[in-house]
Amino acid sequence: MWIMVLFDLPVGTMAERKAATSFRNYLLDEGFEMAQFSVYTRFTSGKEQAEAYTRRLESRLPPYGKVHVLYFTDKQYENMKCFHGRLAKTDHKNPDQYVLF
Repeated sequence: MWIMVLFDLPVGTMAERKAATSFRNYLLDEGFEMAQFSVYTRFTSGKEQAEAYTRRLESRLPPYGKVHVLYFTDKQYENMKCFHGRLAKTDHKNPDQYVLF
């Protein structure tokens, strides 16, 4: 399962910029990767883990702005088309499963 966090946070004042930067840093510390500006993704092992990340994220929300959390499956992620300019880029793949001995 994948989590995508999309947000639009105000940055008009120094306090708002600090809150937005703190939120972005929190996402990075939690293992999210930036897909685009204000769009971050993370792979999880299942829906329960995705919901746990969402609950933790909810406790760190800035006081203003909009944040959306989207869940989608590996298969849906594989079918995603990415474009860089006019060229399609299809080199994204799901992370490999860890093997413990």
